[in-house]
Amino acid sequence: QVQLVESGGGLVQAGGSLRLSCAASGRTFSTSVMGWFRQAPGKEREFVAAIRWSGGSIYYADSVKGRFTISRDNAKNMVYLQMTSLKPEDTAVYYCATGAPIYVGVSSGYKYWGQGTQVTVSS
Repeated sequence: QVQLVESGGGLVQAGGSLRLSCAASGRTFSTSVMGWFRQAPGKEREFVAAIRWSGGSIYYADSVKGRFTISRDNAKNMVYLQMTSLKPEDTAVYYCATGAPIYVGVSSGYKYWGQGTQVTVSS
């Protein structure tokens, strides 16, 4: 089993920044990718960013490319999502997830999920 706990969400004005953190514990060696997804009210969960534990390959959704940065600290089993130039449309519950997905952008490939943290961007 792997446990994930997100933190760092909150309310921010458009153009502002937030940093989300995800702490992983348990059998993290059984996973290869850490991803961030988000879900806005009435919408499907969507891929935001992902990073491989080994090698550090990084992937972003087009909607956040150039504004969000994903990073990891393998020693601490932590993954971060630095979000800048936030827009009202970034408002959502943000989830971190881990697993060994074939396609990093597909949520069904992730076995373990955190509880989520709310990010609200006001206009």
